[in-house]
Amino acid sequence: MTNYLLVHGAWHGGWCWKRTARLLRAAGHDVFTPSLTGLGEREHLLTANTGLDTHIQDLLGVLEYEDLRDVVLVGHSYGGMVIAGAAEKAAERLVHLGYLDAFVPGDGQSLTDFLPPEILEGLHEMARQEGDGYKLPFSPTDNFGVNNEDDLAWIRPRLNSHPLKTMLDTVRLTNPKAAEIPRTYVYCNNPGGDMFGQFAVRLSSDKTWQYRELATGHDAMITEPQQLAGLLLEVGDRTDP
Repeated sequence: MTNYLLVHGAWHGGWCWKRTARLLRAAGHDVFTPSLTGLGEREHLLTANTGLDTHIQDLLGVLEYEDLRDVVLVGHSYGGMVIAGAAEKAAERLVHLGYLDAFVPGDGQSLTDFLPPEILEGLHEMARQEGDGYKLPFSPTDNFGVNNEDDLAWIRPRLNSHPLKTMLDTVRLTNPKAAEIPRTYVYCNNPGGDMFGQFAVRLSSDKTWQYRELATGHDAMITEPQQLAGLLLEVGDRTDP
């Protein structure tokens, strides 16, 4: 049995893993899908002080209070920032890191280091105009790679504002034990050509990483849960003693 801890991305909540988590549990594994502070059913906790460290502490709390070890920790999109920070502080509890179409920071980097200047300015403007200076409302024109109308009807009412501070905060990565954790990058390549392509190019040729691709859009846990679960089960099998 493998413990899977699945971390959602910006504007989402733990709910988005429902389909994939069901498949992993059916295979006999324990699966945890927390909503980060200020998101999902914890939307009411969002404040101007909700930052990256807040979300890292969310994961550390799950690891400690659920007494989890031998964990496959998976981060989607913005969640890559969060799992990198959590691994830094809880490396001894983890056996694998999975980055699903996610940001992969280096020491001292923030998510905004990977954004073009015009997108970064757009986020600041959105927060000023529509989010009381600290919230980022989701764009109604962004479907996160989800094209099925039934799926869109399910996810749209559940997307909520994301704290801007989490994207501006830097993460410190200096723990050599964390750097030794095996890791996999999964690039969602349909349509590709997005901001995560930069990681695909770099990590596909990095021998210290496992690299995989899924022919689907950004929210693979919704659009291709069967394929994603199968890939995660393969990762779990590789970590068995």
